[in-house]
Amino acid sequence: MPDWVTESYTEYAKRLPREYAFSLIEIPAQKRGSGSDTASILKKEAQAIMAHIEPSSLLIALDVKGQNWSTEQLAKKLQSWHDESHSIIFLIGGPEGLPAVCLERANFKWSLSNLTYPHPLVRVILSEQLYRAWTIIQNHPYHRA
Repeated sequence: MPDWVTESYTEYAKRLPREYAFSLIEIPAQKRGSGSDTASILKKEAQAIMAHIEPSSLLIALDVKGQNWSTEQLAKKLQSWHDESHSIIFLIGGPEGLPAVCLERANFKWSLSNLTYPHPLVRVILSEQLYRAWTIIQNHPYHRA
């Protein structure tokens, strides 16, 4: 990832208290080429992703066909998930999106926008929105809607 992505993600991650801390697990994308078998690539990526997901984890898949949530709605969901002591996993897909098995396993499908964003930017947007949602929960002045 470019330095600006790592720096932005790290900045929002370090602002959160321990009980809302998040960590990043990167699954390397399979190599793609002009003769690549997309189905095989997605199957391998799905296996790698699913190996990191505990059965009890709450899984939120970022998907263009998912629900659109406002920041305030995200804050309410985040508070509820936190109160229920869920381990929360947000999945960001690769070039073809998330494999079907990941979408089927997801408890929620969330669309950040009808627009398509580059993968690095999604990481920054997600981390900022999680921080912003926490500030709403805490009545912190960061979010001034």
